[in-house]
Amino acid sequence: MPVLVASPTLGDLLKYELNASYCRETVILKGGASYPLGAVLGKITATAKYRLSPAAAVVGDEGAETAVAVLMQAVDASAGDAIGVVVSRGPVILSEAALAFDASVDQAAEKDAKKTQLAQAGLVVRTAA
Repeated sequence: MPVLVASPTLGDLLKYELNASYCRETVILKGGASYPLGAVLGKITATAKYRLSPAAAVVGDEGAETAVAVLMQAVDASAGDAIGVVVSRGPVILSEAALAFDASVDQAAEKDAKKTQLAQAGLVVRTAA
């Protein structure tokens, strides 16, 4: 019997949101990458574009090392900059299992730091959500 695998959905990520008109915004995602649903994003200071939030500062993408938003749908920006919808202010509850981190964020302490940064914007991450 074949095994069916379902892609994550918004319901897997977003467990509570006070008001979509308040909590969400449209942003420009930096080109050159494909962003999955639940991508933890940082904002590049110089360009105001968003990218996956790395564990440490990246030359040319300064500011993105601070997690400030989570992507609400998968976006393919491999061919260039693209538009995406993010949740950037709370109160919001997100499922930890549905978050997607940058490849450089591979230690538990780094993931905890990103979740703490998101919490400062009212984006609360829960393990049992």
